[in-house]
This record gives sequence, C-alpha cells and structure tokens, in this order.
Amino acid sequence: MDMIELDGSAGGGQLLRTALSLSLCTGIGFTMQHIRAKRSRPGLMRQHLTAVNAAAAVGRAFVHGVDLGATSLRFEPGQPTAGDYRFATGTAGSTTLVLQTVLPALWRCEAPSRLVLEGGTHNPLAPSADFIADSYLPALRRIGVDAQLRLERHGFYPAGGGVLHATVAGGARLRHGVFESRGELQSLRATALLSALSASIGQRELEVLGARLGLDESALELRSVRPAIGPGNALSVQVRHSEHCETFTGHGERGVKAEQIAARLADEVRGYLDSPACVGEHLADQLLLPMALAGGGAFTTAVISEHLSSNARLIEKFLPVEIDWQPIAPDHWRVTVAG
Repeated sequence: MDMIELDGSAGGGQLLRTALSLSLCTGIGFTMQHIRAKRSRPGLMRQHLTAVNAAAAVGRAFVHGVDLGATSLRFEPGQPTAGDYRFATGTAGSTTLVLQTVLPALWRCEAPSRLVLEGGTHNPLAPSADFIADSYLPALRRIGVDAQLRLERHGFYPAGGGVLHATVAGGARLRHGVFESRGELQSLRATALLSALSASIGQRELEVLGARLGLDESALELRSVRPAIGPGNALSVQVRHSEHCETFTGHGERGVKAEQIAARLADEVRGYLDSPACVGEHLADQLLLPMALAGGGAFTTAVISEHLSSNARLIEKFLPVEIDWQPIAPDHWRVTVAG
C-alpha cells in the first residue's frame, strides 16, 4: 500500500480530517506526526477520535495510535462500504465535522447510506448544523453530491446531547463546480436560538442585527429549544442570493454581552455583503476537497485563510491537482482547482 508521511503541526483537526477523507477515497494510507502541535491542547481530542473511528468504520481501515492526546497516527484504508452508521462524540464534540470526514467516501459508494450522529450540533469553531444544511450541502449538490441533513435535537457545548440524521445517495458523478457570482440578493434572515436561557438574550441579539443589517421584524426569528438539555445560544444569519446561500453563525459566551455577540456577527455578514466574492471564508476551504475529487472547479472568496492554504497543500499530496489563487481586488480572490 502507498503511504504518505504528513506533518500535522501546520494546522488543527482539519488537516487530519482531510487526510482521512482523501485516504478513504484514494486508497493511499498515511502517517501523521505532530497532530495539532501548535494548539493549546495538542493531540487528538474526543471529536478527532470520533472522526478517526468513523473513517475506520466506513473504510474498513487499520489504525494505529487512536488514543486521547496522541500526536501521531497511522491510517491504512480498506474498501469504503455503504450502510447504516451511528457515531457519537461522547461530549459536545462536533457532529458536523465527523459527517464531513466520512461524506466523500460514502458519496463514492454505489449504494445509499444513512448516518446518525450524536454530540454537538452548534459548536464554536465548527460548522453549525444550519450551515451544513443551508450552505454546504446545497453547494455540494451543484458539484453532483446528493445528501440530506435533518436535525432531531440540538446540542450545545458543554452538555452536548444533539442528534443529526444524514442520508447520502451514493453513486455520485462529480462535475466541475464554478461559484464566481452569487447573483442578486433575495433575502436576509436572522435567527436567535436559545436553550435553557432567558428569551431576553435573543431579543437583544436580534435588535442589534436588525439595526446593523437593516432587517425588519419579519426577518428576525427567536426560537427556544424544547426540551433543553443544557444552556446554549447560537445566533445565525442566512444570506440568500439567487446563485448562492451563505450561513453565518455566532455563539453566546459566558461573560460576553449579547450585544457584542450580535455586533461581531453583523460585522462578518457586512464584510461578506460589501465584497463581490461569492463564497464565504469558511465554505471556501471546505469546497477544495470535493472540487479536487471532481478534478477541477473554481470560486471567488474575500480572503485566503490559513485553513484554506494548508488544506490546499495537503490535498495536492493525495491527488494530481493544482490549487491556486489570484487576487482580483483587495477583498476579492479567485481560487482555481485544476486537474
């Protein structure tokens, strides 16, 4: 079996998840050293262990070094197999990151698959379930992937307890996707999601978003989670254009005022609206892998993040593609994936 040696110190858990996905899709094994070496808590955390174990289950893989806190790992893939899978992070670790890890292998299988994922659904530093359902999966459909997501129960840090259901059609025939223009603005909506917290927190957040983004009351929604497993607050803004939909999320923090959470999110949304770029910062690096598996694609984005650049260089180690980016304007870049 072909093996690649990788250095995980240049990024966080995303490099490991990308390597797992590509290993399953290419049949190339890998060893990774210095996993998350520059993070405050280096090595594998629980949600990373779940992603590794999920990849191993889907791909009938051999793994050495799957221990909490481990900084090195060896992964030898087998044959990915469609089926019904259930994965639990055991804490509020992100269910969506586990889903993104195994999704490419499953869409390449000829038969459909169903997944149940338990843990966090709205976590800081991870895509929210809303982002996956409203932005990520619709973008993948334009590339040729048929997958659906349903949220059964919300899960917030630290209690967790969320449940997601995903279905993957299998047999995907990927095509080159181009996301260069987002088209005309169709709608802008904000939602404050609260679990075991006062409704006044969400009301204050929505007041700020309404004022900052020029939204009337019909575009502002306050939702309470029932039953509430633990306290949590997620604030999201959906920006829908005729050609593309972006979802931006902020999370309540202990000791940080609701108005500050909303103001930060409003600034992020405003930055996107003020740029002519189609794809937001977070979706940008997540589109690289499916585009590389398709053999090509392109998109415009406002910023080239460290996540995007490190992810691009890792993808090039597994696949015969070149990923490049060129500036069009100070807040407008064109990223190309070429086979």
